This record gives sequence, structure tokens and C-alpha cells, in this order.
Amino acid sequence: MRHLMSPLDFSVEELDQLMDLANDIEAHPDKYAHACDGKKLASLFYEPSTRTRLSHEAAMINLGGSVLGFSSADSSSAAKGESVSDTIRMVSCYADICAMRHPKEGAPMVACKHSTIPVINAGDGGHQHPTQTLTDLLTIRSLKGHLGNLTIGLCGDLKFGRTVHSLIHALVRYENVKFILISPEELRLPSYIRQDVLERNKVDYSEVVRLEDALPDLDLLYMTRVQKERFFNEDDYVRMKDFYILDKKKMELAPKDMMVLHPLPRVNEISVEVDQDPRAKYFEQVQYGVYVRMALILTLLDIHIS
Repeated sequence: MRHLMSPLDFSVEELDQLMDLANDIEAHPDKYAHACDGKKLASLFYEPSTRTRLSHEAAMINLGGSVLGFSSADSSSAAKGESVSDTIRMVSCYADICAMRHPKEGAPMVACKHSTIPVINAGDGGHQHPTQTLTDLLTIRSLKGHLGNLTIGLCGDLKFGRTVHSLIHALVRYENVKFILISPEELRLPSYIRQDVLERNKVDYSEVVRLEDALPDLDLLYMTRVQKERFFNEDDYVRMKDFYILDKKKMELAPKDMMVLHPLPRVNEISVEVDQDPRAKYFEQVQYGVYVRMALILTLLDIHIS
């Protein structure tokens, strides 16, 4: 039995196989429409989510399976004090596979140690978000044609942004990837990721404050929102939330083939006028998220369709 806690749980070769499967699902959805007949996904979301929860559920339904679960801790026995380990033991009796989001870092790891079914980490605090990373990798490879030889700008909340942390861990394994880290001083990438991931792997990176300074050099811009739920102080959030706004004027500074991604939801860090720019790929990114989660479910359940 296998779980997904981190993007590093899959080798580069296994990631390629997963993305090949996702691309085949995209091209031939009917072939996979009954692959999970009779299978159940437990969707355990201890904090709010739209895309991640619904895309996991859509993925299972698209495969012919069914879904059960809860969408907030308040509507589960966690409100009564039930532990994650007890919850997963119980859910293992009901379902064949589980997707878990939790505000506490490491909670899905605790679950997988007590589970008799595969567990997917659907986001744990500010730590990891591996299925978003799989979505990002599939989007980049499908639209750019490759995952190496890229200059990638990561913009916004790099301190608390689990999507950014997971993406860096995954991309450092590809050749000639350079990062430009775009953030205010207060939201810089944590030093342990700079030292233990970027510097240890001898990855080229630079840090800038102004988005305008980075845009001309980018193959890919990955925007993130400033996450209100990660701040302890409301005043700090209000001060930082509008620090970066990507608009039509700034897009004029970017290369014609630059691609804009965003894990969503956006608040106001990307102006709606950018949606019409052909370089804006964040809604296509959402669709790729369904394909890659379908591929992940099949892989973890060891289901093969010839």
C-alpha cells in the first residue's frame, strides 16, 4: 500500500509515468469511465477548500467511483475531540482511498501510519500540498513541453505558501531550473527551504521585492495570494494583502511566451483583465488538476487500464 504525503514520494520516472497517464486520461476519458466502479473515496477536509476537495471528488466520480466525507472539522467528530488516528481507522472501514486536508502540519502523516487504505495529503497547514504540485507539473509539462530549462518567478506569500514549498521541492530535481523569488521581506521564503533545498541542490536563485524587476526574465510566473488564515495579526494581513497586483500594464513587461499560473483562489493579486491574456493559464491549470488526481487515484489503488 502506498500513500502520497510529499511530491518527493514519487521519483522523477514515476512522475513522468503519472503525467503520461494523466495525458492519456485527458485524450481518452471514456476509457477510464468505469475504472473505479465500486470504489469509494473518503474526502476528509478539516479546513475549507473548493478546488482541492471538488477536484478529488470529481476525479473519483469521473472514474466511476463514489465519494463520502465531510467538508469542515465542525461537521465531523473532530468537533467532539476525536483524534486523526481514530478517524482514519474508522474511515478505513468505509472507503478504499482517502484525501485529507488539515490545518496542522503532519496530520496526514499521522493518518497514513494508522490507515489500512491509501492516504492522499490534500494540504497540511503551511507545509505541503503535493496534489497541487502534481497539477502544476502536469500543467507546465503539457503547455511548455518540458520541466527543465525554465526560469520561474514565484511571487507573493513565499513564507506560508505550501504550494510554493512543494513546487520548489519537486522542480529542483529537473535540470537548469532557476527561481526568482518575489516577495516583501516579511513573506520571504523560509531560510530552511533556501538552505536545505535550493542551496543544497546548487539551484540558481535570486530574491527581489519588485515584480516589475523580474517579469522580463521569466518563462513562468507563479502567483500566490497572501493568505489571511495564516496571519496571527489582522493589521499585518491588511498591510501585505495588496503588495502585488498583476495587471495588464505589468504583463506588457513580460515575454510573449511567459505563462501565468496560480493555485487559486485569487483575491485581487491578479486583475480580472489579465484573464483575457493568452498567457493566463490558471483556469486550464484547474482542469489539469482533475486529470492528474484521476491518475493518482488509479496509481495508488494499483488499477491498470490497458
